[in-house]
Amino acid sequence: MREHPLVCFPSKVTVARPARFASVRWLGDKRTMVVHDLDAAVPGCGIDQLVASLRAASFGPDSPVEARNRGYRPCRHCCRHCGAR
Repeated sequence: MREHPLVCFPSKVTVARPARFASVRWLGDKRTMVVHDLDAAVPGCGIDQLVASLRAASFGPDSPVEARNRGYRPCRHCCRHCGAR
């Protein structure tokens, strides 16, 4: 019996969750009014720069619906899967 080679798919490269926002999933950028999903954030999201700018917003409740109610729109990099549009 011949073995089939394993097909490896590259995994999505995500960024580390900022320690300051360890307990939140949805993080908003007050400058651009864009909300990011920290569970799916990628380097293109610029999370490190956002946190360093001190213009990040968390939401209560921590949900994309609350972000949308506050006028934020979903990030095109990390929110395309979440139905937050």
